[in-house]
Amino acid sequence: MTRYLLVPGRGAPRPEHWQQRWADAHPEYRWAPYPPGPPFDLDARVADLHEAIIADDEPAILIAHSAGCLATVVWAARHTGPVRGALLVAPPYLDPNRTYGPDEVRWEIPRERLPFRAVLVASRTDPYSTYEQFRQQADDWGAELFDAGDAGHVETADGYGPWPDGERLVAALGTPLPPRSL
Repeated sequence: MTRYLLVPGRGAPRPEHWQQRWADAHPEYRWAPYPPGPPFDLDARVADLHEAIIADDEPAILIAHSAGCLATVVWAARHTGPVRGALLVAPPYLDPNRTYGPDEVRWEIPRERLPFRAVLVASRTDPYSTYEQFRQQADDWGAELFDAGDAGHVETADGYGPWPDGERLVAALGTPLPPRSL
């Protein structure tokens, strides 16, 4: 059996948000953790995600949105656990060369290949990343790139309550990849 863990962004999703709808419609989907709201504490989110992943030996599929994608890739760089795959929806791009102010928290986001299958959902009109930045993240993390087109940040304000394409992507992550031919 596969577990499904929802990894939220910065805050609690609205009732219409696709992650909240999926949580309501699928009793087997669990929050990892339920979003406490701002401020977003990356280290605390990674620790909570780790606890959710190691709580069971059954493999998990991580379903992450926005800053939850960053928590997912940081978790993968720091920990191991039974993860089968991850859907990474609209991860914000953080410029590794950015100069931070004295009161700003600097987040180090890994650029290494993930140890599990991943699909990165990229929008061509996301305010937090360009399509080319999404492509670079997908290349860095070894993720398949799914072009969502003009999808904004893939959230409620952009019309994403029901999201059938996302449900199909999650279902595909739950099936093994066919063997590669030599």
